[in-house]
Amino acid sequence: MSLMGTESDQEGSSALWGPLTGFGVAVALVAAAIDQAVKLWLLFVVDLGSRGIVTLTPFLDLVLTWNTGISYGLFQQGGPLGQWGLLALKAIAVILLWIWLSRATSRLTALSLGLIIGGAIGNAIDRFAYGAVADFVLFHVSTASFSFNWYVFNLADVAIVAGVIGLLYETLTGTSAAKAP
Repeated sequence: MSLMGTESDQEGSSALWGPLTGFGVAVALVAAAIDQAVKLWLLFVVDLGSRGIVTLTPFLDLVLTWNTGISYGLFQQGGPLGQWGLLALKAIAVILLWIWLSRATSRLTALSLGLIIGGAIGNAIDRFAYGAVADFVLFHVSTASFSFNWYVFNLADVAIVAGVIGLLYETLTGTSAAKAP
């Protein structure tokens, strides 16, 4: 028996930890922390809920909405059972993404998965703390004859989308992305 443990112990630990897992976890923690810090600031310092729409630019507003569903408000859940179900689904997704992260062979894969995991954790914290996810960024374009409003989103959503874009880029360019489990 070596100081590193038995061969089966090493195999078991490698299923959840790889050479880039620490980097991906650090990215996830930073993404979740920034998301939560901005949300707390907007909710309790700016008091966005009572201020209504805050216009930042002609195409960007801050407006508080509470999303009780998943992406783009799909599968809205008003009761606690539905909310806990969505939290459980998110936990399963994070575990599967973590396993994928443990197999990552490129920094872009680890970065991308870390962003997705961090975004999922940031939104899960909201769901646990408030029963819904706080969304606040609204992009819109308005002219005399045309008006377009994008979905209201938050920084966790931005992290998730950036992570997905990173994974797609790596897949489309044929670099050495680890395959999903």
